[in-house]
Amino acid sequence: MVNVNELVGKKVIGQKALTLGEVKGVEADTEKWTVTYLVLKLTNEAASELGFKKRFGSPMARMPVSLINAVGDVITIDKAISELKRTFELIEYKE
Repeated sequence: MVNVNELVGKKVIGQKALTLGEVKGVEADTEKWTVTYLVLKLTNEAASELGFKKRFGSPMARMPVSLINAVGDVITIDKAISELKRTFELIEYKE
């Protein structure tokens, strides 16, 4: 089991070692007491590839935890950014 506080600040790495961003927070289902999404601060490269517009500060995205392949020093997912763009699994996050 991973403590939610340990996730914040970890980098998220996709296929081909592309850094997607850094975990800034989580969203949870309070009825089931499960974490459903990670909130990521995207790198400029990832945001550009995904077509997210830069507003004030860095673009943010919601990533379903189902994409997580492994959690260690970094969080890895088993998808390339082109797949994420095509399937709309990363959703632009607006506070």
